[in-house]
Amino acid sequence: MNPVTRRRIQTFRANTRAWWSLWIFLSVFVVSLGAECIANDRPLLVMYAGRLYVPVLKTYPETVFGGDFATEADYRDPYITDLISSKGWMICPLVRYSYQTINYGLPVPAPAPPSQENWLGTDDQGRDVLARIIYGVRLSILFGLILTITSSALGVCVGAVQGYYGGLTDLIGQRFLEIWSGMPALFILIILASLVSPGFWWLLGVTLLFSWMALVDVVRAEFLRGRNLEYVRAAKALGLSDRVIMFRHILPNAMIATITFMPFIISGSITTLTSLDFLGFGLPPGSPSLGELLAQGKNNLQAPWLGISAFAVLGLLLSLLVFIGEGVRDAFDPRHQGPSA
Repeated sequence: MNPVTRRRIQTFRANTRAWWSLWIFLSVFVVSLGAECIANDRPLLVMYAGRLYVPVLKTYPETVFGGDFATEADYRDPYITDLISSKGWMICPLVRYSYQTINYGLPVPAPAPPSQENWLGTDDQGRDVLARIIYGVRLSILFGLILTITSSALGVCVGAVQGYYGGLTDLIGQRFLEIWSGMPALFILIILASLVSPGFWWLLGVTLLFSWMALVDVVRAEFLRGRNLEYVRAAKALGLSDRVIMFRHILPNAMIATITFMPFIISGSITTLTSLDFLGFGLPPGSPSLGELLAQGKNNLQAPWLGISAFAVLGLLLSLLVFIGEGVRDAFDPRHQGPSA
């Protein structure tokens, strides 16, 4: 590890707020990746009549456990629970609801307030709020990460080509960016979503059309500055190809600005998905979504736990990403040597 990288890591660690935000964000993300093992209406393990079953990974008919029908076993049904208990045992997740499981035994009409059965209450369809938040956090972070990586890669390539070649290539590229960036992205997304039934990958692709421009100007400026430096001229004189010069010699310097922007791009991606879901033009109905939960909170003011839960989780995620971005920015700033205030 070279001294510059070591100094950046030390500077980032000295920023206590950014350092702890990184670990909290990673912990939340890792926990959400195992959502099926935390919130699920299926047991993790079932031992019945001396045989071991894994319902969380495989679907079993209730006849396997002594039931009467060949349909999928409902492990929340007291009848199935008693059958399993009579000849074995089962290990259930911490939250015995999936994001789409409806609690038909609510003592009050949905949305039901927080209780011992549903820790954060239920939404207006009787689904557990905590389970939907766990799955929704995973979906939001994965959407943000995939969109950030793909849009950053595309933006870096476009900015590199513009800055390195300059001239007519740069002129045409800038005029195209001016026209494309002036288009109302949110309205176009809403129009497209009303024409086609949106899914995760479809929504990701459409959002990518307008999110790749965030890094173009930064990378373009670095390549415009770096293409005339002495080591680049020397590489050209040695006969190295443009591709090698661009991505091996100039790009590492441009990546400094790119990395500092990435946490903020992730937070913007999560906000975009949440906004579309809140307006009803995002993921398909029934998907675990923080934006959809916010919309339910708006439509059910008598159930404040809906809006408060979604707002608290979304605010926490965005705050953590902003703190991480500030720490990364300070770490890559050569003028910043000490801990952040």
